[in-house]
Amino acid sequence: QTRHAAQQDVLQYISMFYNSHRLHSYLEYKSLNQYEVETEKLKEVA
Repeated sequence: QTRHAAQQDVLQYISMFYNSHRLHSYLEYKSLNQYEVETEKLKEVA
């Protein structure tokens, strides 16, 4: 197995178990998905 394939396997494993909808106090009680969308909008405006 190549290094790239191993990295993809690890990323897929983490993605299966990571709760991207959980609210994070560090992100002003926004979900990770919501924070990423808002951050991208700010980058487009700037």
